[in-house]
Amino acid sequence: MKIIILGAGQVGGTLAEHLASEANDITVVDTDGERLRDLGDRLDIRTVQGRASLPTVLRQAGADDADMLVAVTNSDETNMVACQVAYTLFHTPTKIARVRESAYLTRSGLFNNEAIPVDVLISPEQVVTHYIKRLIEHPGALQVIDFAEGKVQLVAVKAYYGGPLVGQQLRQIREHMPNVDTRVAAIFRRDRPIKPQGDTVIEADDEVFFIAAKNDIRAVMGELRRIDETNKRVVIAGGGRSANAWPRPSKAAIR
Repeated sequence: MKIIILGAGQVGGTLAEHLASEANDITVVDTDGERLRDLGDRLDIRTVQGRASLPTVLRQAGADDADMLVAVTNSDETNMVACQVAYTLFHTPTKIARVRESAYLTRSGLFNNEAIPVDVLISPEQVVTHYIKRLIEHPGALQVIDFAEGKVQLVAVKAYYGGPLVGQQLRQIREHMPNVDTRVAAIFRRDRPIKPQGDTVIEADDEVFFIAAKNDIRAVMGELRRIDETNKRVVIAGGGRSANAWPRPSKAAIR
């Protein structure tokens, strides 16, 4: 696959390293010649020095027949304009952009082919805040990952003594919760993965990864450990982008 990466910073450089190791045709664009030389010396990639949003620079990088454009410069505006140019002039099939400013992210309908043509929008701050929010919604969870637009979740939880399923075989989940459809996807025991099967016995301190509908998550967690009380008060330390991306409480909640 022919991929153009705009930005040779930490994200762009790491991305180039991983993608180049998978036999992709990678070109990195940046205004910093020293960064490009460092990447070019370490990796089997092409580099182009210049402003990433300029049509001439994108053409030099091979946008005419690129399969994907990944815009991760430190400028939201450069990333958005680059995607627009790639779409309008070069018809690049897939365009990915990092956008960090919440003023852009909160505008519905801004990112589509009729407006700013970004196929995949990445906001690191929103990823962090959404991840923390899911952990707050499920106290005691180690990880919570959304699927199917949040309707289904993959949750990791540590099994404790006293949980109804601890010391029991996995096949007994159905007997304990006949109206809940859940599957155990993985178990880590003393930092080693165990393939879950029907006769696998859940032990205390196992890290159990299970999949279930969002509304059934607490019920499944209750089979593996004591359910913690719901968080009611949250203190955010720091006022950076991640803090600003957090949903604002209503006036009623502040009172």
